[in-house]
Amino acid sequence: MSEGFFDGNRRWVYTQSVQGRFQRLHRWSGRVLLAFLVGIPWVSVAGHPAVQFDIPGRRVYALGTIFTTSDGFLLALFGFLAAFSLFFFTSLFGRLWCGYACPQTVFLEEFARPIDRFFEGDRSQRKSLDAGDWTASKVARKAGKYLALLAVSAFASTSFVSWFSGAHDLYTLQAGSTAYGITAAFTLMWFADLAWFREQFCNYLCPYARFQGALCDDESLVVRYDTKLGEPRAPGKASLAENHCIDCKKCVTTCPQGIDIRDGFQLECIMCGRCIDACDGVMGKAGKQSLIEYNTQAAVTGAKPRLIRPRTVAYLTLMLAATTGIVAMLALHQPMEASVSRSPGPLWTVDTDGWVRNTFLLDVTNNEAVDTPVKYTVTVTGLPEGAVFDVPEIVLGTTQHRRVPLIVRVPPNANIPHHIPVHVVVHAPAGDVVRETSLKIPRS
Repeated sequence: MSEGFFDGNRRWVYTQSVQGRFQRLHRWSGRVLLAFLVGIPWVSVAGHPAVQFDIPGRRVYALGTIFTTSDGFLLALFGFLAAFSLFFFTSLFGRLWCGYACPQTVFLEEFARPIDRFFEGDRSQRKSLDAGDWTASKVARKAGKYLALLAVSAFASTSFVSWFSGAHDLYTLQAGSTAYGITAAFTLMWFADLAWFREQFCNYLCPYARFQGALCDDESLVVRYDTKLGEPRAPGKASLAENHCIDCKKCVTTCPQGIDIRDGFQLECIMCGRCIDACDGVMGKAGKQSLIEYNTQAAVTGAKPRLIRPRTVAYLTLMLAATTGIVAMLALHQPMEASVSRSPGPLWTVDTDGWVRNTFLLDVTNNEAVDTPVKYTVTVTGLPEGAVFDVPEIVLGTTQHRRVPLIVRVPPNANIPHHIPVHVVVHAPAGDVVRETSLKIPRS
């Protein structure tokens, strides 16, 4: 383990390569997630990115729909759903996110460690190389390794930033200087992580590792060493007759966190299954049962694990509540924004013909994710008898915004109240938006 992070002495974890069923699962999960990370920004729906977080424009494109700051609560619900889902699945299956889906794990497993093996060899060769003198061969190997890691870091950063600035613009050098500055900064951060920080991120910085202990209980799935089968340890092949641990330390040398799972469950364990594959390989050669497995503490003590228990019910309830809110808000979502405010100045003016004039400012934004311009019409309901209103024609392309004056004129009438509630209705092909305001009339 990398205890030396805080005392200034970096203690490297030299991970030995291993093959097995869980490593095959790693390959597939990693490829799917990489395809998602790289591919989604290139997918278009209705002429816009399938998913893009346009921070300067303060909008989010999602599968043909545009969300803006007025949909902030909806975006917050998506965040709550993601958090509660993580809590729910952690309470059932432990840190499987860390082992199979976290970008840190994916990039280390799919890029960093294969690069290590390509330039420096497997575990023992890397240790010997680092312990040896600096030669031309060592300099060349290290330079090649770090250049390859820098290229991977640039690829990861560009893929990430393309979710915000657009993949086409970013890769064709048409994005702004801010986008490339952020890409460069993330490239340096990723390079420092892949080249040096590595498992220390999981051990010291990742907040999930800190609170996941509070999410798990005796019925959560974890990686466990079977002490009943494995102990007492007896180094040598003779102990295989009793299925005991032969102390080959393959579970230690293959662990990317540098821990010994035989010491019991530890905070640093990311449940990647490498130690299970290593033990499968060693014990399987003798036709014996693996000593390490995914299991629960409840099962070890003979109890039957329960999927339904207070914490899982609580997390599931919160997930369903967030999902219900999201569905309801999506059903009510309008592909336009409209607001009405009073024009600066007096609340009313009296024209030369005696009519009372109220002037408003009507703001309309087209959030339709289609390139065809949309024509909006406006009506005002609740006006007193004889009143008239005037508003310019509004035609907007996608993401366009326009502010126009809305003028309401009320004829002279001593019986009209001082305050008159009215509704401004903005009509669009996808539906209407109603905004409430009021007319102000001078007291007689």
